[in-house]
Amino acid sequence: MKKSGIINSRLSGALAGLGHTDQVVVCDAGLPIPAGPEVVDLAFRFGIPSFAEVLAGLLDELVVESAVAAEEVQAANPTAARLLAGAFPRPALELVPHEELKARTASARLVVRTGEARPYANVLLRCGVPF
Repeated sequence: MKKSGIINSRLSGALAGLGHTDQVVVCDAGLPIPAGPEVVDLAFRFGIPSFAEVLAGLLDELVVESAVAAEEVQAANPTAARLLAGAFPRPALELVPHEELKARTASARLVVRTGEARPYANVLLRCGVPF
């Protein structure tokens, strides 16, 4: 048994298979997920687990070189906007229209769905390397 970190076996295995430039989307409960990417659905109830909790856990385990979020998050969900700005200082965080973020989701290798029930709590992470 793992001593620490992500203990969800499906998510842990999917993370272990990621490589440089692979993309991972962490999304709220409402983001439409296109066919294609592997999906690990962690949602249990609205708000559980939260976007912040899942993002923090993933950032503990992944090397992330950049991130993309919807520009609408700034007005519609200031809490998520502050969280993203703190985790990814510019220029590491790119803001794009929400429709573009949804389109980019199709090219992700992995989508991790949270139970987050606040709007625009979504981010696309681009994996880096630890060296």
